[in-house]
Amino acid sequence: WNDEKQLQDMYLSRKSFAFDSDAPGAGMMEKRKVFEMALSTADATFQNLDSSEISLTDVSHYFDSDPTNLVQNLRKDGKKPSAYIADTTTANAQVRTLSETVRLDARTKLLNPKWYEGMLSTGYEGVREIEKRLTNTVGWSATSGQVDNWVYEEANTTFIKDEEMLNRLMNTNPNSFRNSHQKLLGKQTGSNQRLFVELYILSIDSFNLVFNF
Repeated sequence: WNDEKQLQDMYLSRKSFAFDSDAPGAGMMEKRKVFEMALSTADATFQNLDSSEISLTDVSHYFDSDPTNLVQNLRKDGKKPSAYIADTTTANAQVRTLSETVRLDARTKLLNPKWYEGMLSTGYEGVREIEKRLTNTVGWSATSGQVDNWVYEEANTTFIKDEEMLNRLMNTNPNSFRNSHQKLLGKQTGSNQRLFVELYILSIDSFNLVFNF
């Protein structure tokens, strides 16, 4: 995906199917207008997190199934719906706001030294895992706008401003490292209407220097 609209169109094209009581046995049919009408009345969005092994930023499935910004665009009043995540990974199930869950996920994995050092210890694939998690975090910014700026600021401090870390990432898997930051930089500099990562500080000059452009 390249922008928020592409994600929203994908969401609608994949999830606008329903059974029609007037056509029994016909299977599911596309009912996009009906679905858009229903979404335009929503006051809240909700997803269930049911695996302790797969969190919000491990896979793209969670953010590409999130309609928070889409609902806002469809509502006549332009109001953003509340967004919630149910954590049912333990017997003590909890419902948190989406923003709170994303913060928790960032602290426990992407920005947790024990997690990223563990990933780096596996070599090439570990850097790809860091890239994937960073990219999926940007996905949440695109679909919901619920990622705090400090997440990107700390990611910048951890993986870019630290020269030793930057060199480790580049030497271990330059393609994943480059792809991740090209995407982030593109989100910052490529859109005047909506900055997915407003305070992710990676200047074009430093980017060019790192990748020898």
